[in-house]
Order: sequence, then C-alpha cells, then structure tokens
Amino acid sequence: MTPELDRYVRQVRYPRLGEAGQCRLLQSTALICGCGALGSVLANTLARAGVGRLRLVDRDFLETNNLQRQVLYTEEDVASGLPKAIAAKNHLQRINSQIAIEAVVADVDSSNIAALAKDADILLDGTDNFETRFLLNDAALKFNVPWVYGGCLGAEGQTMTILPGETACLRCLMPEAPPPGSTPTCDAAGILGTIINVIASIEANEAIKILSGHREAVSRTLTIFELWDNRFRQVKLDSLRETGNCPACHRREFPWLEGVRGSHTAVLCGRNAVQLSFADRQEVSLEHLEEKLTGLGMVRRNRYLLRFEAAPYQLTVFPDGRAIIGGTEDIAEAKSVYARYIGV
Repeated sequence: MTPELDRYVRQVRYPRLGEAGQCRLLQSTALICGCGALGSVLANTLARAGVGRLRLVDRDFLETNNLQRQVLYTEEDVASGLPKAIAAKNHLQRINSQIAIEAVVADVDSSNIAALAKDADILLDGTDNFETRFLLNDAALKFNVPWVYGGCLGAEGQTMTILPGETACLRCLMPEAPPPGSTPTCDAAGILGTIINVIASIEANEAIKILSGHREAVSRTLTIFELWDNRFRQVKLDSLRETGNCPACHRREFPWLEGVRGSHTAVLCGRNAVQLSFADRQEVSLEHLEEKLTGLGMVRRNRYLLRFEAAPYQLTVFPDGRAIIGGTEDIAEAKSVYARYIGV
C-alpha cells in the first residue's frame, strides 16, 4: 500500500471497498450544498474518508444555537463571525491536508448551480429547503450526475439516492414543492442532533458507494427513521418512475434550473430571519458600507461579510449584495429594513 493510502488503511481493509475503491475516492469530487447540520456531518465524514475534492457551498454564518447539531464548529467560530463554508474549510484542512477543499459563500440558485456542479461526481443535500432540493434534482437529471437527498425534523429524517436514468427522482416522489408555511419548521417542531447524524451518515455512505465505483450497492428506496419511537421503514420507489409521468424524468422539464421556478428570498428555518437576494444587484463594497452605517448602530466587518445591529434588527450583508435580515420573518418588512439601511 502506498504512503498516500496509509491513513485510510482501516477503510481499505473493508473488502467491498478495497484499495481500488479508495483510489477512486481520492480522484473524485463531491459538491456539498449547505454546511449546516447535515452538511457539516457530510463534509466531516467524506473528508476523513478521503474524497479527493470537496466543494462546500453555504449562504449563512454561524450562531450559537447551531452548535447543538452542526458538528464541525466551535464557540470560537461563532465569535469570529465567519461564514459556515469558510469555518468548515478551516477545520477540514486541519483534519485532512491531503485533499482539496473549496469553500464558496453563496446561495445556490439557478444562476450558479451549473458552475458549482461542473466536474462534480456527486451532488449532496445539506440544505434546509425544498426550493434548493428541487433545483439540485433538476441539475442532477440535466447534467446526469447522481445526487443524494436528505431531510430532518424533530426526531425524524429521510433520505433517498437519485441515479439519473436508473431510479426515481425527487419529483417522482413529490411532483411539487410544498407551499411556503405548509410544513413544520425546526423552529416550531425542534430537532435532535441524533437524527442529523443518522441521515447524514447514510447520505455519506451512499456517496462513498457511488464515488468508489459501486453503484450496484446504492439504495433504491426512500429510507425513513423516527428515532424517538425507534421506527424505521423503507419505501420502494421503482413503480413511481416506471408508471408515473414525472415532469423531470419523463418530460425533461427543469423549471428550477431554468429559473422559471424558485424565488430570490427565503425565510430561514428557526432563525426569525429572512434572506434577500437580488439577481441584478451589483457588488457591495463592505468597506464603504461600514463607513455609511457607522454611528447608526453597531458595525462589524471581515472580508466575507458585514454585520450591523439596529434594534430590533440585525443585518448581515455579503459582497454580492445578498443580505440576511434578522428580527423578522416578514419578507416585506425585511425588504423595507434593507432599503432603509443598505439602499435599493
């Protein structure tokens, strides 16, 4: 065994992976969309497993209540004000210096998903919203790249693996995204860190199968866990693809990828905050914005973001003009606050 593989020796000795499978992992690229609860476990597991390139994308920054379930981060990361993608990269580089790690601070949307997914061998769901999941589903089918869906709430989680052209996709299972406000959120229902670790570990294991060249071992079911009552079930999905009329699989319609569906705003789960994005917004100079806001409230800035507090609101502005407005879940109110302090 070569010195490059020494650190993975326990994994290589698992006969169904072996040295050949490990070498394929080291040559592969995974796109992880979201570096929060699911995403941090995914990134941690795959970095240690030796996936050769990890591209981490996240739109958010860290708060103390993230630490209950987002395993990569520390109190020091919260205090630093770093975006999650940057903090994740910093930790992962200290865990495995042999692999390449790319951090992207951005909202995944129709304008950037093609570039983010370019050269990726798998797309992994670490998100907290269905709009992004439907976008990932569109991209996976259009670009013929496998992806793994995962979602958690309370003590329940579910996951499924999508192999374009072989298995049912997310729209076979769910033709339309749930309307805003129609499903519970972690703010109302809560969430246990234990279910995050279970679902993300299954997602990571499916990724290891695919990236090591073992697609035959991939799950073809929707897998559901409810940990509090110790329930587990698997739902076969073959018939959905074979007998259905999925707009993505059968009609090759990709409205989220084309930007026809989806919005540029989002109420952030469990945050009492709204994200505002602007498709035609010019880049913002954080340095100039700091000068403008000084004296109006508390301002803190680093190279990745600017934070401004003017009670009862907290504004976090990114160089691309995107902003997270804390202190409200009302989109109209958030836009008003943005216009008042940042400008239209």
